[in-house]
Amino acid sequence: MGLDISKMLTPSKAPFCGIVPGNAATPNGSVTLPVTFGTKENYRTEYIKIEVVNFESSYHAILGRPALEKFMAVPHYVYLLLKMPGKIGVLTFRGDLKECYDCDQEAIE
Repeated sequence: MGLDISKMLTPSKAPFCGIVPGNAATPNGSVTLPVTFGTKENYRTEYIKIEVVNFESSYHAILGRPALEKFMAVPHYVYLLLKMPGKIGVLTFRGDLKECYDCDQEAIE
């Protein structure tokens, strides 16, 4: 993202589990940043508290329940689909199964 957030981090106390198999991840800290989905015409922006960790993963970011609630997003995991209200209508985001598979394979290697 090209951001230097090292001075913006606040201490984070609790590790979280289930992201790295067999390990608990201890965050470097947390930061609150604006997160935007959509296009110039139809978008949604919310301030989200982000836990920053330093480990290898096929994911760049993982949205938890608090973020999904703030965006009023509805995930459809089977279809790799995420829907949320936007400024002028529903925002729809589709995942790519092959891309997901390739990222997972790369992370395993």
